[in-house]
Amino acid sequence: MTDKNQGEGDKISAEKYNKGATEFAKSGRVEAAAQDAKKALEGKERKELIGAEVLGKSHAHGEDPQVKR
Repeated sequence: MTDKNQGEGDKISAEKYNKGATEFAKSGRVEAAAQDAKKALEGKERKELIGAEVLGKSHAHGEDPQVKR
């Protein structure tokens, strides 16, 4: 691995993320993670999670148009 600045669009990090996401999707743990997330949103963590979502969206440049296909 190199410490060289890759500029905008860090390819090494993108490859790591894509590999990890693919491995997770194939792992068989997706349904359990989804159920855990649902329980968190329905439980004590709801307020904190909603606050984090609002904060994250406040930094965004808008919703990705591809999200609402």
